Amino acid sequence: MSQMRLNPLTGRWVTIVADRAERPTDFAPRSTEVESDPSRPCPFCPGNEEATLPALEQVDQGGTWQLRVIPNLFPAFDGEEPFAVHHLGPVHVMAEASGIHEIFVYTPDHNGGIHMGDDLKAAETMQALKRRLIDHASTPNIRYTQAIVNHGREAGASLSHPHGQLLGLPFVPGEILEEERAFARFESACILCATIEAELTDGKRIVFANDDVVCLCPYWSGSPYEMLIIPRQHDLHLQDANDTSLAAVGRAIRDALINLRDAFGDVAYNLVFHTAPHQHTGEYHWHVHLWPKLVSTAGFERGTGVLINIVPPENAADRLRRVAIKL
Repeated sequence: MSQMRLNPLTGRWVTIVADRAERPTDFAPRSTEVESDPSRPCPFCPGNEEATLPALEQVDQGGTWQLRVIPNLFPAFDGEEPFAVHHLGPVHVMAEASGIHEIFVYTPDHNGGIHMGDDLKAAETMQALKRRLIDHASTPNIRYTQAIVNHGREAGASLSHPHGQLLGLPFVPGEILEEERAFARFESACILCATIEAELTDGKRIVFANDDVVCLCPYWSGSPYEMLIIPRQHDLHLQDANDTSLAAVGRAIRDALINLRDAFGDVAYNLVFHTAPHQHTGEYHWHVHLWPKLVSTAGFERGTGVLINIVPPENAADRLRRVAIKL
């Protein structure tokens, strides 16, 4: 029988269709066609640096760069204007899309990826992300920074060279506001610290865990093989985390992607970092969402906001664990 499960971070219901068997055609590898003109030189590859704006940050090793952060040539958010709402009529409301939009090129290898980095690379990437968030937090009009990685056309990538995006926003997005309210409602303790304790006790949805980080398929998973990576050290902001915690999360992201690839091949995914708004001082616990793009969002989901997950998270975690054992 199908189940309704409540996502405590958002207050939204998801539907787990537990009786549907997986079919070989349910999940397919990502499309390899991303660029509209693959014959054009990749602007993110070494040697093509003149195709981008000057780097805001660059990490070099052995005479070549290993990581670059550059301004987006086509920013969705740009400018230093403070957030101001304008009422243009009874139903038309607008505001200037001021803010920051950066490209985070975390590898010079066009065919590389997060899953290919060693422990040092994982830690280095997280440290660079921390530095950018600290810089954003010091910018007057930026209230929240969303860090994302879109891998594959199905996940929204427009270039195949591995990269992420950092968007400094003049407002706090609704998803984060919902999470803030969830942490405030959970008065007895931190909702994610309690989740770690409950899931480690149950064990069914744990993909892997150690003293520093837990990777699990959440009880309220809204999509197949969704994973949640939670640092065991309780910090509001990613930039509050110490070196040990950051490195552990970096390794966990890599290992989660390795498990996913070994289970399904090179699938598209969205990697999303959730951290407290820059000036937030209430309850929060930063974390990372990993959403593989294994199925399409259909009319029911879009019409109701209720997600349908055809793979119970207990089954998903079991499969990912078994893949890891074979490595």
